[in-house]
Amino acid sequence: MWDSLPAIRAAIAGEMVRCGLSQKMVATILNMAPSAVSQYLSGKRGYRIVFSDKVSDAIAELARDLVSGKISDPRDRICRICVLIRDGDTMCSACDSPNKEG
Repeated sequence: MWDSLPAIRAAIAGEMVRCGLSQKMVATILNMAPSAVSQYLSGKRGYRIVFSDKVSDAIAELARDLVSGKISDPRDRICRICVLIRDGDTMCSACDSPNKEG
């Protein structure tokens, strides 16, 4: 999970910015420093794995729900996304083969 969680957070931040939120607003909603959001978006942190379509869809849905205010605490949904990854529903960016180590 050491690679997965930062990658998930980076993907959520990216989706939220694509939905029109500022980096500062994303940082506030995700309870992180604006500099962390900036590093996620620039690829300096959090981009070590490539997500499957199923995981990417779950991340996009979570981001939309956060942007719309449908949910305010993403922890439970992030945990569910981690389970998808742990169960092998992601691809290792180095070899494009299933990554079961999460």
